[in-house]
Amino acid sequence: MHRRLRRVRVVTLVVLATNAAAAWFMPAIGLGREPDQARVVWGLTGIVLFAVAQAVVLRALVTPWISERARRRSIVVFAGASLVSVPLVGPLGDSWPSWAWLAACIVGIVPVLTGKVAAALLCTLVAVISVVISPGSVVDTVLITVGFGSGIAAINGLHVWFWDLLLQAEEGRSAQAQLAATEERLRFARDVHDLLGHRLSVIALKAELAERLAPSDAGRAGAEAAEVRRIAATALTELREVVHGYREVDLREQVSAIERVLVSSGVRCTVTTPAGELPGPGAAVLAAVLREASTNLLRHSAATWCTIDVEDSAGGVRLTVVNDGAGAATPDAHSHGLRGLAERLAEHGGQLRTRAADGTFTVEAVVRSTP
Repeated sequence: MHRRLRRVRVVTLVVLATNAAAAWFMPAIGLGREPDQARVVWGLTGIVLFAVAQAVVLRALVTPWISERARRRSIVVFAGASLVSVPLVGPLGDSWPSWAWLAACIVGIVPVLTGKVAAALLCTLVAVISVVISPGSVVDTVLITVGFGSGIAAINGLHVWFWDLLLQAEEGRSAQAQLAATEERLRFARDVHDLLGHRLSVIALKAELAERLAPSDAGRAGAEAAEVRRIAATALTELREVVHGYREVDLREQVSAIERVLVSSGVRCTVTTPAGELPGPGAAVLAAVLREASTNLLRHSAATWCTIDVEDSAGGVRLTVVNDGAGAATPDAHSHGLRGLAERLAEHGGQLRTRAADGTFTVEAVVRSTP
């Protein structure tokens, strides 16, 4: 998970827990007003069990990487703790409506755990139980259970909705990146098929013809075999040209594409490129450095802005990428990584430097001009 999302998750958990804790402390008043020590012990046990079970279900609610089975188990645990709390906390506090406050917590969390119809039925059942077992005024009990519980439900619902919205945005961004990679692979496969499909079909036909002619007409069979060799050599040359064409990268187009991706991901991006044409040699490896830096920025940092500078001078082309997401930015296990790119730059007489200072992370790559 992106580090920025982890921070939002922590904030969401804190808000949900704080919202619930406001009701946990109210039954504690009943502990001080209860003359029977045995009831105090049982009531405290019920409150602690309920609080722990609610914390577990709230954590599961905003933890996307746990299994659905574990999430359902947490709901079952919360339901069990709620039922157990009825006989343990209900009689607590003489005339104090101790369980009504726990009932408010239940009303506040049920709508984000189930559907609308089930939530309405369960909340109604909880309100009825609260009225039946709570001492004192029915109006006060209803106000606590329904009124306070509805306030908790509104806050919980808003934060859970916002959290789900952020998760969907992150999933959409990941899917967009995967789709772009898939489209590129399909485009390459289509080009290779268009190039080699016809040639390979002709080779297969002529090889079959040469095989049939070999027993009766060795001369013609040899000519067909020579033609097969010529077509195969031509296909190999064309394939190399296609691959070479894919390796020839327009660095300016790459910079523009990366800028669009960063902006669409909520990162302010400032790009500076020279007015003239950028030299071709080394452009591919500089583009690879740029892609690696932007990937690390999006996946492993909490950057809010980024600058991309390309300078073309007599000494070579310099690419500098700076962002405010300094931290432990490590490449994916399946990527080449900055270390591998440094080796590729060295092959072109260039070098790669990275540094983190004053809250910023800088990647600088230089490709020397060909003498």
